[in-house]
Amino acid sequence: MSTGSYNQSHVIKGVITATSQKMLTSEKPDQFDLFDGLFEEVKQKLFEQAKSKNGDGVVDVRFNTEIAQMNVAPKFLVVHGYGTVISLPKKNE
Repeated sequence: MSTGSYNQSHVIKGVITATSQKMLTSEKPDQFDLFDGLFEEVKQKLFEQAKSKNGDGVVDVRFNTEIAQMNVAPKFLVVHGYGTVISLPKKNE
């Protein structure tokens, strides 16, 4: 997984996305350290999708974070990630 491009020969397999969220309770509305776990969840989801596309990695990965506030509901921490699945050429043996 990389936030940059891969500068060697590769095949693009497609773009993937993943989202994870966590509801904040009214008793603890400022638990922003929970973002760390959400990043890990999104990364694992991206890895799983890359594997399902027979990819060797994910490049140009980007993450967006959001605190979603509903009018009558509690706040949600949201992490959205996306990237490009690539595969590396196999050497003939």
